[in-house]
Amino acid sequence: MARLNVNPTRMELKKLKARLATATRGHKLLKDKSDEMVRRFSLIIRENKRLRDEVEKELSETLRQFSVARSVTPAYRAETAFVMPSVAVRAECQTESVMGVEVPDVKLVNEKRSDGLPYAFPEITGEADFSVARASALLPKMVELAKTEKTVRMLAAEIERNKRRVNALEYVMIPQLEETIKYIKSKLDENERAAVIRLMKVKGKAQ
Repeated sequence: MARLNVNPTRMELKKLKARLATATRGHKLLKDKSDEMVRRFSLIIRENKRLRDEVEKELSETLRQFSVARSVTPAYRAETAFVMPSVAVRAECQTESVMGVEVPDVKLVNEKRSDGLPYAFPEITGEADFSVARASALLPKMVELAKTEKTVRMLAAEIERNKRRVNALEYVMIPQLEETIKYIKSKLDENERAAVIRLMKVKGKAQ
């Protein structure tokens, strides 16, 4: 490991020891943070998988029900009925902190349902009623899934950045500081021995 290019003085040695203590403490804190982030990440990943499985299953069943509804309904009536909104939803977007990472927090608010479905009952079959109701009920879960997946991506990126910082401290900065401190101590000891020898020679000549 290459050492730092510094003058081998006691003042520099003191500074490097302080930097080493700070780097060692920072490494421990970052490592602890990284471990906790990985633990939280694992929990969110499991929740994300659960939500995705549920949404995919329910969405598949909803689309299948829509297909049934369209098969027993004239095409022009189905197109007109299904493009009309029956629910007005406003998304309230905020953020929350997960281990120092600002992740999205989205909630559906002010959900206003119209009186019944967006079409006349005699025009559309009961299959369509069931399909629209299932799609409306699925919307909050889809928003929750989107929020969770965004959180997963942001945490994964932060974990990777934190890992690079930990590795930089553990394998580059701390070894460099230790090697430089060792070098300065060696030079100072060498200078001290040389000074003692010179002093002994001076005393010998004086006698």
